[in-house]
Amino acid sequence: MSKPKSIYTCTECGGTTAKWLGKCPSCGAWNTLIESVEEAPSKNRYNTSTRGLIASQPVTTLSEIEASDVDRQPTGIDELDRVLGGGIVAGGVVLIGGDPGIGKSTLLLQALDELSRNMKTLYVTGEESGAQVALRSRRLGLNGSQVRVLAEIQLEKIQATLDVEQPAVCVIDSIQTVYSDQLSSAPGSVAQVRECAAQLTRMAKSSGTTIILVGHVTKEGALAGPRVLEHIVDTVLYFEGDTHSSFRLVRAIKNRFGAVNEIGVFAMTEKGLKGVANPSAIFLSTHGDPVAGSCVLVTLEGTRPLLVEIQALVDSGGPSPRRLSVGIERDRLAMMLAVLHRHAGIVSNDQDVFVNAVGGVRISEPAADLAVMLAIQSSLRGRALPRGFIAFGEVGLAGEVRPAPRGQERLKEAAKLGFSIAIVPKANAPKKPIEGLTIHPVERIEQAIDLARSL
Repeated sequence: MSKPKSIYTCTECGGTTAKWLGKCPSCGAWNTLIESVEEAPSKNRYNTSTRGLIASQPVTTLSEIEASDVDRQPTGIDELDRVLGGGIVAGGVVLIGGDPGIGKSTLLLQALDELSRNMKTLYVTGEESGAQVALRSRRLGLNGSQVRVLAEIQLEKIQATLDVEQPAVCVIDSIQTVYSDQLSSAPGSVAQVRECAAQLTRMAKSSGTTIILVGHVTKEGALAGPRVLEHIVDTVLYFEGDTHSSFRLVRAIKNRFGAVNEIGVFAMTEKGLKGVANPSAIFLSTHGDPVAGSCVLVTLEGTRPLLVEIQALVDSGGPSPRRLSVGIERDRLAMMLAVLHRHAGIVSNDQDVFVNAVGGVRISEPAADLAVMLAIQSSLRGRALPRGFIAFGEVGLAGEVRPAPRGQERLKEAAKLGFSIAIVPKANAPKKPIEGLTIHPVERIEQAIDLARSL
């Protein structure tokens, strides 16, 4: 019997090579090739004959194709529906990933219980027994749940059960545990994950069943398995948050049926995950009096304006001062310190600078620049900004303060929560005054710093 031949598969693009290389020859990614056993070719796996090509779909003019808006079924969990774009879509495939124990299975079991009151649902578990799932449902208070449960990891048996049960929604927990008899590699390998996900996606499109896949993540926080997995599915959701905190964020990275970068905010309770109606309260610290080094930012997550407190601590450092940031890009922090030095005369070359976004939220938009800089100068001077103060705006390398998108919505959200003073880019100044909010428009960072000192 011949020895099985090894091949090396790229986890990013799925490309293969006969020997290990530091760089994938297909996509150029580094250190992404992993060893697996080469699969024997299947005679009937794909039909590439001329007859198969003749039976393909005819070419159609785009304007002649009849199309209508997709119908959505709300899950009964408002924050999850927000991230999904309004609810689940028949025949859609959703991939949700996150750290172990962060609440993926809990949230999906709660959603299935809500959906089971109006439609048929199926929960396929490959990591737990049916009794363990039942115990979790009891802990969550889901007594009398009508969710159907199957403990199985073989793809062909799962497909047969789907044909018999014909559920409207099916959860596969998790895709890394599922394997197909058509492949000889182990469950969780690149070939198995890619093939099982592709088969389930084809089944969802043909039957109209909504399939939700739970995915593992790597130590870097990315979804485990080939990157092509994210391209196959319709929607990709990420669970974020610290397992030591009671708050969780669900963020949409890809959504063919809705907006991306939407977030849902949840609180972990004894009865499972509960949606947070006012997430800004999570990201704002409750100080008795204003403190130095604190500035409130109005950021935008998808279509939702959020108020987040930015904290900065500037302290005397040694010969090699440190620049550390949590929730904000470290390279951007170094750039902001250089702009403060050159255009505002604030020197921090011999100081340690620490910046933190309260609540564990990650801020990627450049509109956070102005709030971060004002927090840094407040900490350096040891003087707090006034109570009820907010700021937002991008700061360029030349010292100009650039406008942020949807500035009117940010200001209205701040006024609704009781904030009274704002420093914003001049282009974001509203034409009509906002009740209860005094707005100071600025064009350059030195103007903003001088204004903050005089308030």
